[in-house]
Amino acid sequence: MLRIYQNSYRRTAKRAVVYSTKVACCNHSTLCSITSHPRRPPHSQHASGNGRYRRHEEFLLAGNPARGWSIPPPSRGYGMLVVRILRGALKLRYLVLGGAIGGGVSLSKKYEDWKDGLPDMKWLQDAMPQGERWSQFSKNLLEVGAVVKNAIDIDPELKQLGEDKLSEWRSWFDSRLDDAIEAADYQGVQIVETKEDLASKTTVAALGITTDESRKKFEMMQNQVETLQTEIMNVQIKYQKELEKMEKENRDLRTQFLLLKTNKKTSAKKIKKSLIDMYSEVLDELTGYDTGYTMADHLPRVVVVGDQSSGKTSVLESIAKARIFPRGSGEMMTRAPVKVTLAEGPYHVAQFRDSEREYDLTKESDLAELRREVEFRMRASVRGGKTVSNEVISMTVKGPGLQRMVLVDLPGIISTMTVDMASDTKDSIHQMTKHYMSNPNAIILCIQDGSVDAERSNVTDLVMQCDPLGRRTIFVLTKVDLAEELADPERIRKILSGKLFPMKALGYYAVVTGRGRKDDSIEAIRQYEEDFFKNSKLFHRRGVIMPHQVTSRNLSMAVSDRFWKMVRETIEQQADAFKATRFNLETEWKNNFPRLRESGRDELFDKAKGEILDEVVTLSQISAKKWDDTLNTKLWEKLSNYVFENIYLPAAQSGSQNSFNTMVDIKLRQWAEQALPAKSVEAGWEALQQEFISLMDHSKKSQDHDGIFDQLKAAVVDEAIRRHSWEDKAIDMLRVIQLNTLEDRFVHDKAEWDQAVKFLETSVNAKLVQTEETLAQMFGPGQMRRLTHWQYLTQDQQKRRSVKNELDKILKNDAKHLPTLSYDELTTVRKNVQRENVDVDTDYIRQTWFPVYRKHFLHQALQRAKECRKAYYLYTQQGAECEISCSDVVLFWRIQQVIKITGNALRQQVINREARRLDKEIKAVLDEFSEDDDKKAHLLTGKRVLLAEELIKVRQIQEKLEEFINSLNQEK
Repeated sequence: MLRIYQNSYRRTAKRAVVYSTKVACCNHSTLCSITSHPRRPPHSQHASGNGRYRRHEEFLLAGNPARGWSIPPPSRGYGMLVVRILRGALKLRYLVLGGAIGGGVSLSKKYEDWKDGLPDMKWLQDAMPQGERWSQFSKNLLEVGAVVKNAIDIDPELKQLGEDKLSEWRSWFDSRLDDAIEAADYQGVQIVETKEDLASKTTVAALGITTDESRKKFEMMQNQVETLQTEIMNVQIKYQKELEKMEKENRDLRTQFLLLKTNKKTSAKKIKKSLIDMYSEVLDELTGYDTGYTMADHLPRVVVVGDQSSGKTSVLESIAKARIFPRGSGEMMTRAPVKVTLAEGPYHVAQFRDSEREYDLTKESDLAELRREVEFRMRASVRGGKTVSNEVISMTVKGPGLQRMVLVDLPGIISTMTVDMASDTKDSIHQMTKHYMSNPNAIILCIQDGSVDAERSNVTDLVMQCDPLGRRTIFVLTKVDLAEELADPERIRKILSGKLFPMKALGYYAVVTGRGRKDDSIEAIRQYEEDFFKNSKLFHRRGVIMPHQVTSRNLSMAVSDRFWKMVRETIEQQADAFKATRFNLETEWKNNFPRLRESGRDELFDKAKGEILDEVVTLSQISAKKWDDTLNTKLWEKLSNYVFENIYLPAAQSGSQNSFNTMVDIKLRQWAEQALPAKSVEAGWEALQQEFISLMDHSKKSQDHDGIFDQLKAAVVDEAIRRHSWEDKAIDMLRVIQLNTLEDRFVHDKAEWDQAVKFLETSVNAKLVQTEETLAQMFGPGQMRRLTHWQYLTQDQQKRRSVKNELDKILKNDAKHLPTLSYDELTTVRKNVQRENVDVDTDYIRQTWFPVYRKHFLHQALQRAKECRKAYYLYTQQGAECEISCSDVVLFWRIQQVIKITGNALRQQVINREARRLDKEIKAVLDEFSEDDDKKAHLLTGKRVLLAEELIKVRQIQEKLEEFINSLNQEK
């Protein structure tokens, strides 16, 4: 330890020695009498303290010369103490420093892992403004709020309504504006269109843009928001389907597990279905078979029609005894037909046709989820900017005391369209309503709002057109509690007796379906309805309303009775019609496709899916040699133009061999660092695509090939290839490999030299063919072709030929001419052709010179390649000083080596990674197509498919009808 201190002391300065002595003194109070010097004074006192410090240093430095160090016994303790203190301080410092560094590295790694786990939100950058644009937008929106608040002057006439109304209006407007600003700051781009002209004008003025510009920007932002909403909705639909699929698989696996666990072979018992469930299944099958009611779908169902906000949805909920539909204040909520099958059961539950989940209608949470699901399905059915849809949402409601029937709730009829509706909304609703009411066996439940004037009704005219005699119409007057306060009792009596409207009906009913409160339960509404009719003046006034014409309970029983009566009268006839249709279709199939089985779209799709996946497996079995040949060919196709135009030709025309090599090295390195890796990946991607398409085309030549799958296979391959992208890290890997390969400038053996010469000749010949084609178009056909094919030269071609003759003379006189013409040469050529009465400018001469010189240069390159073919040993001995210039051979050897190495790397990536990733993409596309019926109908088409689909559907419907008829006869 003393030796360590000795060596350390020799390396330190005099100032460090004094400081160490002072530290020792301060840490040992018993020795302070020896070194109790005051702290070294500043510059003014420095001189006075030098004597004492010097004497102390001489004392420390005194000792035995042989040992080089000697300390009196008391000083040895001081030195050891100093060493220990320094060692402890150094250890503490390194521990603190090491802990800080280690903790920082660990924290950085944790942060990177957390950041990699976040979802990719790059897609939001295209939909939201960035940086200064977003700051400016937020600033302008805040200015809009301030300007609007200060600019609005309330009309003095409003003061007559009272100060309370005025303050309420102002607070409402401020809250709406503040909410809009907060929503814009949080979500990015929220376009809030106000109905007030003043607010819109102020917004335009605050943003500092014209009306046309603002309209265009608003429309563009609206389109972006609508696109995002559509994408989000599609993603929700996709994940909802996946969730339902997983739930079903989970139930199946659980059942199988229980069976294996108990080791019992249980026979599957067929659950007996109710009549209404069987009938509903028949209607569901018919919905997908014959949407036009052109042939056989004349089965009864109850069609609920009425003006918008007339209360038709509330009537249906009152019959179903549950608030199952979403609500909106004056907004169109029913956007698609909703088929509700009512059945009696021990529990009050609801279930969608395509889902296994049951909603408990006695729980408010399940009711809220059911309403959200109905609204979601309605919005999901509306596509392409439409407001309403023809897609039927089918659901079943079961519960104690429910009357068995099938009802279809349709969108309400409107008389005026708002700006947010599609232009054909009104006509679409009219056509849909007529479509359902035109069924001769449909029961029309006509809903009329009792709180509005009867003359404002739109639905009564449509009902009268479809059922003029009223043989299948039931009229329902809603909101009678409001009508009692507003209308004349005599007028209500005329409505319910069928004397006010020209339409006729089987029966007339009055109901109360609510008190204007959204939170009221069905039980409360029904109780209010009964209390109202018990105490109503209309009910007690004799002859105005009969007891059997009131309450939802009487209405539901009357509709159910009429429904089943219609079913029993028409079901046999419909079954016979489908039986005849089935016989005709089977006969047609046997005549057209006698050796084929009836295969529907789902079965054909599964077969095509298997064939496509087999081809993907074949892709991984392609030999390495074939991959190398394909990749090398594709690489040269991608790279040849750049090699000639940007590397070889500029370097070869530089004038000397040294400048050629220097320019080649610079350009090759720049190329490898920038464009070459990306182009190589692009070539590999195209080669993979080419091989896969080639396999698909090869399968078409087999004897068992079925051409009905061609369109589907092509669509799947195109979509999978469009989605597939090469791994990003491949570019960086290729860049390193290519840079290292291009560093090699020496050809290793004669075989490689011969291959490089052949590669050079092949490439130059290909370029020469392209150049000659350009010259043929520029100068026209030769004399022999003009004579044999009766062709003539155009005026421009004659000029080009005159210029070419002069340019050929220049090249003949100077075979090593530079790639550009001098000013004197241009002037000479122009004057010489003027003697032939041809007037051209210098640009015209340069345009002609370029392909002429290119052809001359390529011929010289071919000549050099021939000379270098046998010059390998001379090249190995003399290198760059070789008498024969073979630098272009070395260049093409380097290019050839890069192509080989790159092709090998790409082949390994294809076999190990990209083929598997393409397989995953194809499986994902197939899964998506399998769930899209419209896509399958578009890709699998033709007479064979259509006839098979119709035959299978009719067969299923006819079998279900017969099963229903047997059960119906047994119930009788």
